[in-house]
Amino acid sequence: MEVLSSRVLLRPGDPERSRRFYAETLGLAVYREFGPPDHPGVVFFLGQGLLELSGGANDPPGDAVSLWLQVRDVAAEERRLREAGVTVLREARQEPWGLIELWIADPDGHRIVLVQIPPDHPLRRDTR
Repeated sequence: MEVLSSRVLLRPGDPERSRRFYAETLGLAVYREFGPPDHPGVVFFLGQGLLELSGGANDPPGDAVSLWLQVRDVAAEERRLREAGVTVLREARQEPWGLIELWIADPDGHRIVLVQIPPDHPLRRDTR
């Protein structure tokens, strides 16, 4: 299989609320919008990937999938997001594997892991 493109699809309980969260609170840029103007789907840039919000769901999200988003400064994002009223599931801390992680939830409870990679971490600096 040759994968040419990919995206994560979320089916929010309240599409407009989730759209505001990802666009305004997280500040993700819109890649494209589609569908009827009164109930559009939207695709956001997500670093090297894409996140699509479309349709709807009545079931709560499971714990099996999380969004993993690398940011420049986890502490600054934690302060900003707390001030915006975002649910913090776990405060920022350095993990045993060296990454700094903050866990938050979107309006439907999907877990989002914000990650900062320290300058000396092997993901950033090849030690070979």
